[in-house]
Amino acid sequence: MALTSTEVNSFITAQIAEWPMAAGNFAALANVEVKEFDLDGMHFKVQFNPARIVSSGAKVDAAAIKARKCFLCDENRPAEQRGIEWNGHSTVLLNPFPIFPRHLTIPDTSHTLQLIDGRIADMIKLAGELDEYTVFYNGPRCGASAPDHMHFQAGNSDFLTISDALEHTELKEIATDGESTLSLADKLPIRVFVIDAANPEEGQSLFCRLYKALPVPEGEAEPMMNILAFATPAGVRLVVIPRKRHRPSFYGTEGDDCMLLSPASVDMGGVFITPRPQDFARLDAATVLRVLNELCLSETEINNIATNVE
Repeated sequence: MALTSTEVNSFITAQIAEWPMAAGNFAALANVEVKEFDLDGMHFKVQFNPARIVSSGAKVDAAAIKARKCFLCDENRPAEQRGIEWNGHSTVLLNPFPIFPRHLTIPDTSHTLQLIDGRIADMIKLAGELDEYTVFYNGPRCGASAPDHMHFQAGNSDFLTISDALEHTELKEIATDGESTLSLADKLPIRVFVIDAANPEEGQSLFCRLYKALPVPEGEAEPMMNILAFATPAGVRLVVIPRKRHRPSFYGTEGDDCMLLSPASVDMGGVFITPRPQDFARLDAATVLRVLNELCLSETEINNIATNVE
C-alpha cells in the first residue's frame, strides 16, 4: 500500500507530541532568522539555525565514523523515535534536528553505505507517493552526516527555491526514454541536470545514462552529487547537482575568513543553513556564488558530461 503525505503529516504531529527534544527543535524553527536575495535569476534564502550545528559540524572522516555508533540504525535510535516501514527495506523517521517545518529521514533498514547506484527508482517512487514533499539525497561527501548508512531525507516542497527557478529557465533536452526526458539547465548560478520522469523505470534508465557520464573523483566510490526529487503533474522531477568538492575552502571554525558552512542538498536547492550567528551575518550573494563556484562543476565540465550521455 502506498504511503501518503496525509499519513506522514499525521505521523509527524504524533512524534512531536511525544518526543520533547524534537518538539523543542521544531518549535525553535519559528524563531530562526532568515534573509533573502536574488542571484543571477535564482532566489536564495539564508537561515540562521543553531540546532543544525550537529550536521554542519559533523566529523565524517573514517576514524570519526568508526568511533561512533550509527544513529540511523534501529538499535541506536532514541526510544521516542518511531518509524513507518516503507517499500520493504526503508523506515520513515522524524528528523529531530529540522530545517523544514516537516522534516523526515528515510534510512535503509540495513547498515549499508550511502551510495545512490540502484536506488533512484525508489527515490522517484517515494517522491511520487509523498506529493507534498521534496525527497533528497546527499552524497557521502556532499553533505551527508551519515555516509556509512544509506538514507534519503524529505521536507515540505514549498521550502526550497530551485523548483521555482527551474520553472522559469530554459531546459536543453539531452535524451529521452518513453515519455521521460533528461535535460540540462545551465542558465542559473548553479548548473544542474533535470530528469522529468513519467514513471520510476524510465527515470531510472535516464539517470543511469547520466550516472555513467559523470566523473568519479579519485578515492570516491561514486560521482559526487546532490539529488532532489519532487512530484509534478506529469510525474516526478529529479534535479541532479554534480559536485567536485565536499566543503568550501573557507570551511572551519578558526580564523577570520572561516565559516561553518557544509553545503548539502538543501543549500544547493536555494536555502543556505548557518548554525553560527557570525556566519549568518557574513553570508551574502557574493559568498554564495563563491561557494557554488568552488563546489560545483564548471560550464565546460557540465557540457562535457552532457555530450557524453549515451
